[in-house]
Formats: sequence, structure tokens, C-alpha cells
Amino acid sequence: QVQLVESGGGLVLTGESLTLSCAASELTFTSYHLGWFRQAPGKERRFVSTITANEGRTFYVDSVKGRFIVSRDNAKNTVYLQMNSLKPEDTALYYCAAVRTVCDLSFCRPPPVNPQEYDYWGQGTQVTVSS
Repeated sequence: QVQLVESGGGLVLTGESLTLSCAASELTFTSYHLGWFRQAPGKERRFVSTITANEGRTFYVDSVKGRFIVSRDNAKNTVYLQMNSLKPEDTALYYCAAVRTVCDLSFCRPPPVNPQEYDYWGQGTQVTVSS
């Protein structure tokens, strides 16, 4: 049974940093793009960042560009989200998710930003940024 387990959330002050981790099990890790999403109270789950399966290309929503860094350690089956210069508007429940790569002979589809296209999800970790 595939499991994604997030950790590293917490309560921080504006401007501080946190690093989230997401450990995957029972998953062929290098066959999956990994994504981070967040959901604030009363709002939809929204894309934050993704990293591709093999090349490690990264994508970010505009509001976190220059502040967040996504990375993955394929040897540890773990994806990270380093969050710097945190703002109160970053407060949310953060989820990691995995989607299997879709490739033909010459092209692999980039990771989607639509959460409904992801195959597996973690349980979420809360990030609260206080002003």
C-alpha cells in the first residue's frame, strides 16, 4: 500500500523558515513526479510546487517563487519543501502528492498543477505563520 507521510510543519513567525519532508513507501519513486499543495481554511487545495521524476526540474506558483525550494532525494524516497521568508498568507495545511510520469518515446508530460490528476496523497502537515 502506497504511503506518503509529511512532516516538518509547525508554528513560526513571519520571516522565519521551515522545511517540510514527505517520505514515500511502496512506490517506485523515480517513476513519479512529486508535488506540494496547500489548503487554507475554507479554500480549495492549491498547487504550490512540483519536481519532475528524473531530471528534477522544478515548478512553483508565482506567490512562492524565490522563497520556496523543492527538492527530492531519490535514494531516500523523500521530497522536501524548504520554505523561507514565510508570510501569514502561507498558513495552510500542506500536502505532498505523487503522480506517475506519462512519457512517449521522446517526451514526458510535465507534472500537472491540477490536484485531481495526482494519484497518491499524504495526510498533510499544518504550517502556521504568525505575524
